[in-house]
Amino acid sequence: MTVEIVFDLVCPWCFLGTRRLLRALRSRPDVLAELQWRPFLLNPDIAPDGIARQDYLVRKFGGEDRARRLHAAIADVGRQEGIDFRFDRIRRIPSSVDAHRLVRFAAQHGLAEAMVDRLYEAYFLEGADIGATETLAALGAAIGLEFRATRQFLYGHAETEAVHADNLRAHRLGINGVPCFVIGGRHAIAGAQEPEVLERLLEVALVEGI
Repeated sequence: MTVEIVFDLVCPWCFLGTRRLLRALRSRPDVLAELQWRPFLLNPDIAPDGIARQDYLVRKFGGEDRARRLHAAIADVGRQEGIDFRFDRIRRIPSSVDAHRLVRFAAQHGLAEAMVDRLYEAYFLEGADIGATETLAALGAAIGLEFRATRQFLYGHAETEAVHADNLRAHRLGINGVPCFVIGGRHAIAGAQEPEVLERLLEVALVEGI
């Protein structure tokens, strides 16, 4: 069964939703799921070197106060999933294109899932700049990728067009928010759903013989 995960690495709800999906899949060892990671760019216009967090919060939320309330609500949900969000540590909002490229590179080595989780933790728990090439190369090495090869890949342009193509594909399919999970190419559900909801969707897909 194919499970497409349409996501962005700077999206806290995607972090939550992915953790919940993986928990749902672990509860169904009878389901052999092939995970396909599909990029979605929430901030496609951000410059390659990112934007200062304060400037971003003003532009997106109107200021720090509203953002703080929203982040507090997300943090409450995160604690239920064992995620200790530390939004206060984030100093720069990055372009996520290179991070998505790194996930695709990791997928070539069978390490996509580990790479996604490490990127989420680095950004949302540690405040790492996941738009910085050297940071990304080090994170790749931390999950088992060869550092020099990863660094060389990131300094090139491989997979950039593919990331943008997947982002465009998502929009053309009518996906305008993430996370979104597409099971068997037929059943889609958006949002950081509870594992029980995801389990029911998996069951529907199984009954239909996908």
